[in-house]
Order: sequence, then structure tokens, then C-alpha cells
Amino acid sequence: MTPEQLSAKLDELIQAWEGECVEFKEANDNYSTHDIGKYFSALSNEANLRGREVAWLVFGVNNKTRTIVGTTYREEHERLQRLKHDLAQNVDPSTSFRDIHELQTAQGRVILFEIPAAPRGIPIAWQRHYYARDGESLTGLSLAKQDEIRAQDAATDWSAVICPGATLDDLDPDAIAKAREIFIGKYQDRIPEATVREWDNATFLDQAKLTVQGKITRATLLLLGRSQSTHFLNPYAAELSWKLEGEERAYEHFYPPFLLETSRLFQRIRNLRLSFLPPGQLIPIDVPKYDQSIVLEALHNCIAHQDYSRCERVLVIERVGELVFQNAGNFFDGSPQDYFDGQRMPRRYRNRFLAEAMTTLRMIDTMGFGIREIMFKGQANRFLPLPDFDLSEAGHVSLHIQGRFLDENYSRTLLSHANLGWDEILALDAVQKGKVLDEDKLQSLRRRGLVEGRRTRLHVATEIAAATDTEAEYIRHRAFDDRYFCDLILDYLKTFGEGRRADFDRLLAGKLSELLSEQQKDVKIKHLLQRLRREQKIELTGGKTKAGVWRLKADA
Repeated sequence: MTPEQLSAKLDELIQAWEGECVEFKEANDNYSTHDIGKYFSALSNEANLRGREVAWLVFGVNNKTRTIVGTTYREEHERLQRLKHDLAQNVDPSTSFRDIHELQTAQGRVILFEIPAAPRGIPIAWQRHYYARDGESLTGLSLAKQDEIRAQDAATDWSAVICPGATLDDLDPDAIAKAREIFIGKYQDRIPEATVREWDNATFLDQAKLTVQGKITRATLLLLGRSQSTHFLNPYAAELSWKLEGEERAYEHFYPPFLLETSRLFQRIRNLRLSFLPPGQLIPIDVPKYDQSIVLEALHNCIAHQDYSRCERVLVIERVGELVFQNAGNFFDGSPQDYFDGQRMPRRYRNRFLAEAMTTLRMIDTMGFGIREIMFKGQANRFLPLPDFDLSEAGHVSLHIQGRFLDENYSRTLLSHANLGWDEILALDAVQKGKVLDEDKLQSLRRRGLVEGRRTRLHVATEIAAATDTEAEYIRHRAFDDRYFCDLILDYLKTFGEGRRADFDRLLAGKLSELLSEQQKDVKIKHLLQRLRREQKIELTGGKTKAGVWRLKADA
């Protein structure tokens, strides 16, 4: 919105005043994120129940005098926008603000939080609690309201809708043949192959749950339809788009039949080989940037969970070191964390008919194992960073799959520690990405010698540590390094007679670990000098400044 449009919207909201879908607060910088989450849940649910597209939470307006008073809430723009991410962590299903608008008025700064209505059939919870509004008051979402929302899509499945006029002639013969071969392989223990081959196409498609009593559904067209038959799906988009970003640019669009086209899209991705050197070896290990099973699992999930009612395409963006998959629609059941932790099995699907058909064709599984077993463990088995879900853009799910090494120490650790638990692998991946660990996980990694550094500059242990079986052995290596640096300082003083701090900075430049910041290197050299002085090997004259002169002690 332009400032003029925002100003007009603010006037409109103030004139109508508070109701179930609008809330005004003065709000200063101490306003609780927990309270914002409760209002998000309540306003989102009420917008759904009242057929509104959005609801509004407005900061900077006095709710008694109905006047603009301004707000100091998160005045830094980046910190304000980060609230989208903060909120998405505790909203179920994971979603966030459609947008956060800032408006500077003569009376002060106003923030307008644009809250999307809860999806049809799915109430929004904040920290596992459902909220609603009773007039201007915040309250729990009653069972009656929960049932009203959940009943909205009880009989509606976008993918199961019959396409009038579509016939078997609108399906791709090669796709049908491929589907039949997959079906034979999957059900060979239950249905004789000869029986399946005797079925005509209409019988086979009904048996495979791809059609309904011979009628063509939207799911049938997505998976098996000819590219020329997408007009039956108008105005909804049946399109996968691959886009190459970087110094070279390219793109290509892919249309049904998706059963065949997803593999063709994978072939467009540049899949070079990556190399890294295992600890203590001279021969590098090569792995492809991207594994086909991982890429197809991600792409098929996008197809299965896409909110086709939004008329958007599925995007696959290829960058120098990563692939990004994006589909329309919030994460539908639970959160990504539930699935790569292995704590959840899907209980519902946005496109149930499509999901069941894709399961029959072995494109996805309906138990939720694909995220963890194929995508996450597949990346770990190739010693590459684990995928990342990004839910910060309201109404969309983005998945990032790395095709590069972020920290080779992480890869070497996975290679040399075959007994790592899944929780430890998740934690090490978080460390290499600079994420904060809880104290229990951090201490567990420290006890095994898998991480180094202070909490603020934590990193996966260096090659020596990663190749070591015990923490004690690693500590001996580190002590050896410190002794080596001290010997360099002593040799310098024996050669030149004296030295200032700047001389030792130059002496050790390039020898200290690159994982240390400049400030940490400065402190390291200071500690080395103090250690030698405590050992009565050197002494300082001329004051405790960097201008002081260090010499060997006469009796050293």
C-alpha cells in the first residue's frame, strides 16, 4: 500500500472502530509477543468466520479516546519485520502476517498488522491454544466455533472435483502407461500382473484411484493430463516453473502430465560434483550437488500440498549453491520441525484425492516419512547441510536445499562419526548455520568434542577435533598448538633480543585459527604473553601498554 492508501485504511478502521476483526493498541516496545500471538489467532479465526479476507491489529491508537498517539514498538525496520518469523514459530498451522505496514502521521507512528483469515477448515492456534473475540474482548475459541471452521471443507477437496467435458482422450498415453507400470510394481503381491494388463484404461484409472467412476478429476489432469488439456482447470494454474538465477539466467515452464514432467524438470538443474577431503586422507570424496530422489521428493510435496485455489504456479529456483522450492498455501498440518524430528504423522491433507493418487504412483508417502527419511537424512548421508523451511512469507512455504558445503568441518564430522544420533546431526547443522542451541544440546556436543568456541561464536570442531575419538585427546592437540605459539615468541626474542606487541601480532599473523575474530586473536596473543610471563620466561618493561618492550628474563 502507498502511504495515502494506508492513511485511508487507518481512517476507515478508526471510523468503524473495534469489532471481532479489528483491535487497537497503544503498545510500546515492551509489548509482549505472546499477546500479539493471541490476538493473531483470535483475529484470524474471526476473519474466517465472518468471510473476511484479512483482519487488523493496529498499534499507536488509544482504544479509549480513539485518537492516534503513536507507538515506539520495534522502531528498527528489520527488527519489526522479524516479528513475522518469530510469530510463525508458535502458530499452528504455521503462518504469519500478510504484511506489516508502518505509517508516519502528524500525531505519531502507527503500525498496521495485516492478518490473513484462517484457511477454510483449519482454525489457527497460538502455542496450541485457539483464541477468538467476543465483541472487543479476547477469549477462547469455543467448541461451536471450532466445529464451524472445521466443517467448512468437510466435503470440499479441490483436487477431487470432476472436470465436466474431460475424457480419457485428454490424458497422455505415455503417462497412463507409466502409471500402469508403477501400479504393477507396487501391488504385484496383491494383484497379478496379467490382471492389471488386461484392464482397459478406464478400469485401471478407477482401480488406481485416479478417476471417480470413470470421470476425470482435477487430480487426474494434473498427474496424467495432456499439456493441451489444462484449459479444463482454468482459472487455476497447473504449472511448474524452473528459474535459473545468477550470472547466467534461464527459465522453463512445465505443464501436465506431472508424473513425467517432474523428472524432466530435474534434468534442467545443473548437477555438478562437489569434493571435500576427509580427515587424514589424500583422496577426496565426490558427491553430486543434488540427489534426484531428494529433489523429486521436494517437488512432489509442492504439487501435493499446493493451494491451487490461489491460482499460482509452483516455483523451483536454482541459484549458485542452492535450490529453492516454493508452493502456495501455509504448512497444512503441524510444523516442519514435527516431521524432521519424526514426531508427527499427517492427519489431514489439503488435496486428499491428489495425495492418495500420488501415493498410489509412489510419488509421495502419506505417513510423513519423506521429509525426514528422504530429504533430511538423504542430505546428511551425502555430508551436506540439511534442508531449511522458510515460512516467513504469509501464505507460502519455501524449502531451501543446499548444493554446497557451508562448513567442511560439519561434513568431516558426519563422515568420521558414524555413530552420531539424529538429534546430534540436527544440532551440528544448526551450529554451522549460526543458530542458537538449547543448553542441554550444546553441552552434549561439547562433551563429545564436536563443537568449539563460546556460545556467541560457536562452530563445529576443527578437523583435528572431528577426527578425534575423545575430548581429552583433542585438548592435548589444542595445548600443543598453544605451546607452539609460545615457542615462536621465545625464538623471536632469542633472535632479536626484544619485541613489542606489534612485532608478535605480525609474527603470528596467518598462524592463528581463521575461526577466531580479530578481537579474539588479539586476546589470544595477550594470553600467550601473560602465560610466558607467569612461567618466568619473559618480562615486560615500559608499562602495560602495547608500546611496552618484552625481553627474555635473564635466568630463563
